[in-house]
Amino acid sequence: MDFPSRKPEPAVAPPLLSQALGETPLEVLSSRDLMAVFKDEETIKEMKPDFEKLKQLKDIFGVIVTARGRKYDFVSRYFAPGIGVPEDPVTGSAHCTLIPYWAEKLGKEHLRAYQLSKRGGEIFCRYHGERVQISGQAALYAKGEICL
Repeated sequence: MDFPSRKPEPAVAPPLLSQALGETPLEVLSSRDLMAVFKDEETIKEMKPDFEKLKQLKDIFGVIVTARGRKYDFVSRYFAPGIGVPEDPVTGSAHCTLIPYWAEKLGKEHLRAYQLSKRGGEIFCRYHGERVQISGQAALYAKGEICL
């Protein structure tokens, strides 16, 4: 899939963010979503967010948490309880922000990522400046026909 990139900019962490995530991020950035960068993959994997507190964050669509990966270039999770999605299993739109950030940090155009949700998913990423390419494996969920 080919999407516009959303390069994140440094941001001030809302006071409730660390409480809601149960951890204090090393860095906070913003694009459409708020992105919190943590020290390691284990922190992301073991995170137990307080979804009620996340809902209280005003004017924030979703929260991306991310860190360098051990096997992958980076790992992430995505929370958007304010719009009815406590945790999204594999979030293409979040990678529109993650890819430019990690491409710049790691000095790489091609990246491998893993979203550490319960279901999880491997994502193959490519950074093209104004655009990002995202690919991975998918399973057929539903099939239907539309008659016009």
